[in-house]
Amino acid sequence: MTLLGGPLGLHRFYLFGKADALGWLLPIPTALGLYGVMRARTLGLDDHWSWILIPLVGFTIAACALNAIVYGLASCEKWNARFNATPVDAQDQPAAGQTGWLTVLALVVGLLMGTTALIGSLAFSFQRYFEWQVELARQISQ
Repeated sequence: MTLLGGPLGLHRFYLFGKADALGWLLPIPTALGLYGVMRARTLGLDDHWSWILIPLVGFTIAACALNAIVYGLASCEKWNARFNATPVDAQDQPAAGQTGWLTVLALVVGLLMGTTALIGSLAFSFQRYFEWQVELARQISQ
């Protein structure tokens, strides 16, 4: 849930309820970053606001992927104490919070998505910033 709906705060609403302030704040940087992507598509990559806004969505995705990794690496006892306070009634049912190969796969995907989003956002912003600095230096030297 954190990997897919994290930038919209859906995992926060699932775990903490509708009163979670961070869940309501997470869509803001996501929306601003997507607005930066739309500006870059319509105005071109020379738009300064686009290369300031685009990393917001990347940082939000990276933070949600990190959150998914932390949740995935939590021990069953810690996870159940925090999120599954009700005891399991049936003896033959596995305890909630059991991990398996799906959890390991989600951890790998979370690491891949988070790293890609973070490095891509940083590389895009720094490249655009340094290209802008070179253009200013050329204007000054003429």
